Amino acid sequence: MALGGGTFVTQNKELPGAYMNFISAASANAALSERGITTMPLELDWGVDGEVFEVGSGDFQKNSLRLFGYEYTHSRLKGIRDLFLNAQTLYAYKLTSGGKKAGNDFAEALYCGVRGNDLKITVQVNADDDTLFDVKTVLDMAVVDEQTVATAADLTANDFVKFKASATLTVTAAAPLSGGENGTVDGTAYQDYLDKIESYTYNTMGVVVTDDTTKGLFASFVKRLRDEMGIKFQLVLYNKAADYYGTISVKNRVLDEGWSEASLVYWVTGVSAGCAVNRSNQNKIYNGEFTVDANYTQNELKKAIKAGEFTLHKVGSDIRVLEDINTMVTVSDTQGDIFKDNQTVRVIDQIGNDIAVLFSTKYLGVVPNDAAGRISLWSDIVAHHRELEKMRAIEGFSDSDVTVEQGGTKKSVVVSDFVTVVNAMSKLYMTVTVS
Repeated sequence: MALGGGTFVTQNKELPGAYMNFISAASANAALSERGITTMPLELDWGVDGEVFEVGSGDFQKNSLRLFGYEYTHSRLKGIRDLFLNAQTLYAYKLTSGGKKAGNDFAEALYCGVRGNDLKITVQVNADDDTLFDVKTVLDMAVVDEQTVATAADLTANDFVKFKASATLTVTAAAPLSGGENGTVDGTAYQDYLDKIESYTYNTMGVVVTDDTTKGLFASFVKRLRDEMGIKFQLVLYNKAADYYGTISVKNRVLDEGWSEASLVYWVTGVSAGCAVNRSNQNKIYNGEFTVDANYTQNELKKAIKAGEFTLHKVGSDIRVLEDINTMVTVSDTQGDIFKDNQTVRVIDQIGNDIAVLFSTKYLGVVPNDAAGRISLWSDIVAHHRELEKMRAIEGFSDSDVTVEQGGTKKSVVVSDFVTVVNAMSKLYMTVTVS
């Protein structure tokens, strides 16, 4: 991100940009951009190597074979299907890049990975012209490409293989590709992903890992980007006590054989990104495909809430979200209990992202920092907040809750902004008097 951003203590920033602090109002006990955008680093058997690639929900259903090497209904894509139950867009990264591409005498797989070993090339003499050959690319039992040519040099690459122009075409029933290998998933692979994803904008990042070292790497990443660079998103991890409102810790483990116990991260990443700014995921029914361990006692559920664990529990035959919370457990005078609720975080992230984009695109370096310019900025912020109020994401908003003044220098402006976040109903206390 080229511009400055993040939080401030004093008005001493050197880079131009939008610097924002979110604090909660002091209490007596001291105690509208789109959503649905996700990113995940994935262990894949097929797909673009070494680059972040975008997948929409429609693309995933229609083009999963080309993108991930498997049909949409294949068991290997169960986690991504869980994600797209609520997400709209995925910025995916193949952690297993750096492996080996499968190949044979006729072609080489387009990408590295073991899925390339399931490709075959068939060569037959054309039925209408015996000087030509019908060359088919077959994945499992499905023909994914067919070309009629005179020589191998006439073949063009398809979504699965690049042909070798120097090959000699001879009749072959089925020549399998072999030697494909997935790359090693290690700290370098995760760091490569973080380096590439830093410039993207998304609502939620999910990482399916169980080791503390990798979880710590990502927990530090989200805190740095939120606090120092002003990039607002939430991170979903499995069983990570981060004590930070930017990180969501999934408590439940997945019981499916062949899948990581952390695989519920797929679904939670999707619901967290896809949840509207004026909604909560509390009590949401799990509608995914995994078998989730949700057998907890009342005491265990109480402890989970106090520990900041995003927990699913059994309600009759359903498995539902207990509370839509993040890992924050330590409160302060400036960040109180309200920051533990993910609905609050969605609202402040919406404000942070939207106003930063507004300032950077409309005001930065363009609008004079005089009374008229500051009134214009104030008017835009008020209009933005009125939309949030219409959506019932905030309440009780007044124009006077926003002030825009000249800052410590002639180039800076200082915005004070007071909002009251609306949270979904959570507890019912009812007294019935019977006579």
